[in-house]
Amino acid sequence: MTKHSRHIFIGSAWPYANGPLHLGHVSALLPADVLARYFRLRGDAVFFDSGSDSHGTPISVKAEAEGVPPADVATRYHEELKREFEALGFRYDVYSKTTTPRHAALVREIFTTLKDKGYLVEREQTQAYCEHDRRFLPDRYVEGTCPVCGFAPARGDQCDNCSSLLEPEKLLDPKCTLSGHTPVWKSTKHFFFQLSSFAEHLQAWVGQQTTWRPNALAFTKQFFTDGLKERAITRDIDWGVPVPVDGYEQKRIYVWFEAVCGYYTAHREFVEGQGHPDAWKPFWDPAARGDQVRHYYVHGKDNIPFHTIIWPSILLGVGGLHLPTTIVSSEYLTIEGKKLSTSRNWAVWVPDVLKRYQPDAIRYYLLANGPETRDADFSWDAFVAKTNNELVATYGNFVQRLTSFVRKQFPDGLPAASAADSQAIVGKAEALFDSIGQKVEAARFKDAIAELFAFLGEANRWLDGQAPWKRIQDDRAAAVATLAAGLRVVANLARLTAPFLPFQAERLAAALGQEVAWEPAPAPPTLTPLDPLFAKIDPKAAQAERAKLGQA
Repeated sequence: MTKHSRHIFIGSAWPYANGPLHLGHVSALLPADVLARYFRLRGDAVFFDSGSDSHGTPISVKAEAEGVPPADVATRYHEELKREFEALGFRYDVYSKTTTPRHAALVREIFTTLKDKGYLVEREQTQAYCEHDRRFLPDRYVEGTCPVCGFAPARGDQCDNCSSLLEPEKLLDPKCTLSGHTPVWKSTKHFFFQLSSFAEHLQAWVGQQTTWRPNALAFTKQFFTDGLKERAITRDIDWGVPVPVDGYEQKRIYVWFEAVCGYYTAHREFVEGQGHPDAWKPFWDPAARGDQVRHYYVHGKDNIPFHTIIWPSILLGVGGLHLPTTIVSSEYLTIEGKKLSTSRNWAVWVPDVLKRYQPDAIRYYLLANGPETRDADFSWDAFVAKTNNELVATYGNFVQRLTSFVRKQFPDGLPAASAADSQAIVGKAEALFDSIGQKVEAARFKDAIAELFAFLGEANRWLDGQAPWKRIQDDRAAAVATLAAGLRVVANLARLTAPFLPFQAERLAAALGQEVAWEPAPAPPTLTPLDPLFAKIDPKAAQAERAKLGQA
């Protein structure tokens, strides 16, 4: 298989550093790790980054509730998020945070560039002010009824129900989230990002996109129908990146602008720290590599406008930086048929679930049954059934009964089998590298993993039909040929599953004495003892897990 030399940048949305991960986060962000692992196995140059959004209002809210500085909350949860992503198998090139000095410096540089080019304009604005607390309120400190869809409570910056970008003054029946009082509106000066300056370019560009998720295209096109509005880029808050303008010492750069810049700033900061200050350029300069550069952005649908309108506008305003290639925007994950709610503890938390279940089982369920193109539900009954019926009984069973039989009958190694290559099942396994690879590159992960497990069903039927445990009694050569072909299939499965189920793939490849790559595998040179790849779950566990939902 021909090795590629493309430059692939993969940006995974930055979670707020105000709590642990839950499965809603994972369902939206897991595709990024699959992409990164796949392209690395292909031999492409990959940079995969993300980080903790440490300046968001949720961190300030959490800090106020705990009576500690926001930096304490952000640091604590940043470290926890890193551990949880690592435990789930996410292999970022860098997982950063928005509180690093280099991030702040580069954000201020971007701000200044846009200001100097006339894309940031100073205006008077009325902003929510709580007379009870005597403070200006960040947009997320104001909640009310969405004027677009009627949902309540909608946040002052965005509605979680319809994803519309909002301003606090547009909310119906607004309330301060801290005091519960109705805010008043006071005049203050801020800089506004002139999104309309990029409307014509963006609309033409969006119209050319063929690799975005349908929800991203539909939602973004609606913005052009409504018209791009200018948007405040600074706020009267004290937690965030300082504004590089005299007279703005008590204000900060708005987090929605600052956080998306993290994709670029984290990349630059990392390579500079490695002593290669220009290593980011082949990924970000479209003139350098043309169509050999691809940018994937992976997030939930509530983040669509920030990745299809805001971030591209920033990139166009700065100039000379690569625009997104593929938008991988998932829909929402519900839990047992109900909307996920962290405040009501109607959520499945990653630190808790990893105490009892294999990370590959979690990854498999969310890839095979996740909210790829429509809302999906996480059901404990379905999780247990898919683990037991598909991972254990289909995949694990095929590998275990074949490898254990080989080791029992041929402890010194399988004899050479000239007929092995004639087995059609090997060719079918090898053909999956192209077909599954195409689906992964198109961000069609459900289709990719469905094709893989359909093949596993066929492989099990083939092994049953060949029945080498019977044939070895009267046609030893034919049985050896079957076993040799079966081991070739197992070796290919170790590689084909690697982007999706990395922990078992690495363990299986090690037992076969092989490296993991995205190309057909040769006959394995060795076969060491291998424990079952997946653990069966007691069906009674589902009821116990459901009982935890909604509990304090």
